[in-house]
Amino acid sequence: MSEEQHATLVAEQFDDQVQQYQAASLGMWVFLTTEVLFFGGLFASYTIYRYLHYPGFEIGSHHLEVLWGATNTAVLICSSLTMALAVRAAQLGKIKDLVGLLVVTLIFGLIFLFIKFAMEWRHEYLEGLAPGVNFTYAGPHAHQVEMFMIFYFVLTGLHALHMIVGCGIMTTLIILALRGAFSKGHYNAVEIAGLYWHFVDIVWIFLFPLLYLIGGRY
Repeated sequence: MSEEQHATLVAEQFDDQVQQYQAASLGMWVFLTTEVLFFGGLFASYTIYRYLHYPGFEIGSHHLEVLWGATNTAVLICSSLTMALAVRAAQLGKIKDLVGLLVVTLIFGLIFLFIKFAMEWRHEYLEGLAPGVNFTYAGPHAHQVEMFMIFYFVLTGLHALHMIVGCGIMTTLIILALRGAFSKGHYNAVEIAGLYWHFVDIVWIFLFPLLYLIGGRY
């Protein structure tokens, strides 16, 4: 590699590509660790209140549309596959495949957000299950159900916010790839973005059973 190419691929604060790659990877893993702590605290709070107010949480869970939740789970699993394939395409220098796979990953992310906001949240609002906005449920354990719905909107809302950020990252990667920013020896950004995307998908894998499958479905 020439000195000019080396300067293009390696930022001035790093000695070489290996050091740059390790620094970027470490930075992302540290960030994801803070995210685990953040969501872990929310999950712990949810678990405690679910234990204390189980009847209302079960009723609230059964008001959710499990089919839409399961569909979004499948969508995100597929998006993790296309993201992993995109990273592999970047490693092999297959830029055309990389762009295509990133576009598909972005589409999956947008499908998830459409289902979450336009289908699920809209349905729950119209059913009077949106605390602080339109909560009209007056059945058994109404206060507990309201508490469950607060957790539901906070947890899924924060996850959706992370997904929106992920879609922004995918869009940026697509633009950079089309401009020739990646090559067989320079794909670090794609791999780092993949770690973030997989983390967001994993969070949903925990949210789906915790929120949608309380008490089972009959």
